[in-house]
Amino acid sequence: MSKPLRVFVEETPRKVFVSALDWPGLARGAKTEDLAVESLVAHLPRYAKVARKAGERFDPHDFDIEVVSRTTGDAGSAYGIPSLVAPEDRDAVDAREAKRLAAIVEASWDVFHATADKAPESLRKGPRGGGRDRSKIVEHVTGADGGYARSMGIKGGDPETADGLAAIRAAVLEVLGVKSDSSPIADKKWPPRYAARRVAWHALDHAWEIEDRTERD
Repeated sequence: MSKPLRVFVEETPRKVFVSALDWPGLARGAKTEDLAVESLVAHLPRYAKVARKAGERFDPHDFDIEVVSRTTGDAGSAYGIPSLVAPEDRDAVDAREAKRLAAIVEASWDVFHATADKAPESLRKGPRGGGRDRSKIVEHVTGADGGYARSMGIKGGDPETADGLAAIRAAVLEVLGVKSDSSPIADKKWPPRYAARRVAWHALDHAWEIEDRTERD
């Protein structure tokens, strides 16, 4: 019997985003909900590598999509970002789940860097990511992690240096890895479940972009 894959839908006239609530980083957007769900399903084998790296069992052929909540998206949703907190993101996080969320976020970073490290500097031009080459994508992702950390109340660390980035990410994992009643982190706007979803999504979205834009022999 297939397992439910609970998803949250952000709808705008321009774009619809579908995010898996229990699997941080598994989120896809498209012009319609049907197309977004189709893309999400198509990315399940790719996501399986992340889940397994985090120590999770994940069979990409053993899920049924279950829309559990939906909302009208905002400008971020329309632009292509899973930008809204779902009602389910406000569920409490016990110690076991907190460690799981942190492990998936860490695995998402690992997959991103492994993908970038084996890709050529020059990527195929096209609509996905415009003309940005590999090093610029890496710079964008690591810089964004610094901004995400600030959204979680984490101060200090320079994402442009290896030591600074490592310190930022260690602090993010520390925050995500403790149980929570799901109040916004550091009295800001992101509860832990959403923070994990957002950070992991950004790393994986660009990992998959690099894969899609790498020339094949």
